Amino acid sequence: MAFPLNSAHFSDAVLILGTAGIVIPIFTRVRVSPVIGFILVGILVGPHGLGALVPRAPWLYFFTITDTHAIEPYAEFGIVLLLFTIGMELSFKRLWLMRRMVLGLGVTKLLVSAAAIGALVYLLGQPTAGALGLGLALALSSTALVLPMVNTTSIVGTAAFAMLLLEDLALVPIIFTLGTLAPYAADPGWEAILRAFLVGTAVIVSLIAAGYFLLPRLFAQAARAKSPELFLSVSLLVVIMSAIATTAAGLSPIVGALLSGMLIAETEYRHQVETIIEPFKGLALGVFLLTVGMSIDLRQILAEWDKLAMAVVAVVTIKALVTAGLLRLAGNRRGMAAETGLLMSSPSETTLIVLSAAAGAQLIQPSTANFWQTVTAIGLTITPMLARIGRDAARRVERREAVSADPEHAEEGPPRAIIIGFGRVGQLIADMLDVHGRPWVAVESDIDAVTAARAAGRPVIFGDAARTELIERLHLDSASALVLTMDDPVQQVRLTRRARRDFPRLTIVARARDGHHAAELYRAGATDAVPEQLESSLQLSEAVLVDLGVAMGPVIASIHEKRAAQRAEIMALGNLSTPPVERGRRLRDAAG
Repeated sequence: MAFPLNSAHFSDAVLILGTAGIVIPIFTRVRVSPVIGFILVGILVGPHGLGALVPRAPWLYFFTITDTHAIEPYAEFGIVLLLFTIGMELSFKRLWLMRRMVLGLGVTKLLVSAAAIGALVYLLGQPTAGALGLGLALALSSTALVLPMVNTTSIVGTAAFAMLLLEDLALVPIIFTLGTLAPYAADPGWEAILRAFLVGTAVIVSLIAAGYFLLPRLFAQAARAKSPELFLSVSLLVVIMSAIATTAAGLSPIVGALLSGMLIAETEYRHQVETIIEPFKGLALGVFLLTVGMSIDLRQILAEWDKLAMAVVAVVTIKALVTAGLLRLAGNRRGMAAETGLLMSSPSETTLIVLSAAAGAQLIQPSTANFWQTVTAIGLTITPMLARIGRDAARRVERREAVSADPEHAEEGPPRAIIIGFGRVGQLIADMLDVHGRPWVAVESDIDAVTAARAAGRPVIFGDAARTELIERLHLDSASALVLTMDDPVQQVRLTRRARRDFPRLTIVARARDGHHAAELYRAGATDAVPEQLESSLQLSEAVLVDLGVAMGPVIASIHEKRAAQRAEIMALGNLSTPPVERGRRLRDAAG
């Protein structure tokens, strides 16, 4: 059929697809979040950017979007699809375990942030009802942007998800509450809220029951057909029907999207659905971000830049402090609280919905709503930057805490092994020491590895073993052993030589790259040096021989013989006449 070139749908579709094809590769190459790229492009091609020049330059029509409302349905569908994929990363068991965080941390964060922001705008002259509406609107955080930036199974991701889930569930009660405060509201608000709650609960229970019984059978039929297209159709049908059901019940379509994802996650078809949906997620999110950018009017920003800047800073600061403070009160670490606070500090896409509801209820003036909509758009734009600042702040805080947690009292208690380097090898050694009940402490220069280890309750400190003052604080005189596992051959030899010079009786075990490196470590004073190539080759040989049917006893005996032969070669390389183990004993005896 004929499709006119001047059709708005045609030009918008071409622009959106072209933007996705250009923005994502370019901004990925320069290591900038595509989120910022989509928003900037939205500002450029939107009605307040080049779109405003279309009357004077009609050819710009094909490179701009003059009607943002035309693509809003696509943006909303993008959010629904995004939340559907996030829902597939969850499970009902995990959600049940998080119920205290959702109802405790989530409710407290929303109410305290809303009260603080509402009090601020009230002091600035906003009426009480309007201040309440603005406080509730700006207290919300962006589910669409925050969750894709974090791992929902991490400490930060779990806390963020708990708060965001509560806010999504609270959206409809918030809108109902604002409706009851309207000057001409006739519907008794609490009855409407109770009715919405009962209907919404009934719909959610019905969806869970239908998903439990119908989804496995539905996807089984699609699997038997061996048609990816059918799998995609069924997946989209489930998402859309769930979103429509929750919307009809007065809830947010986001709730339906999350619920459908969680229901599919309980089936054995989860990974197939994730694979099929994945390409659409980025494009759908890009469309939403384009609409955010299009809502930003640069002329308004230039005219009111001082007021907008103060408003953005005030909202971000209040929400960050409230969130971080609540997390600290809950016993979380400072670094985690700082990162989560900044991550959750921006307004949300649902803020725009609540602002429209407040304006429709005549609680705030249209000009006020427009001002805070611009603040929200700016906040969404800077969300990736705030997330990056939060990660950097968490690293700095954790680094200070790790440094302050250096083993000042390592001499207290039984002697412990000191592991320098807590990578793959260091972690395995620590695990084996734990198995046999031997105390240890590790030193690692990668702050991310230190943070993860300390969050798991492991005695790992941040530090650079090349620094003299750190070695002095490790109390090697009372250590049971020094284990060097870092991937720096030169530094290993230097540390071995210094430790042997200062602590002659200390057991020093080092990871060596090869035989030549092991010989050099022995010459420096190592009690034992283990070439990783040798041990991996011996383990591989053992596996091959056992799999070929050779008895375990002869295999182990031959492995020991080969290891002894290799050590003899290492001794020859290092001009050593005493076996390494015996040499270590003599070193300790001589020092004693």
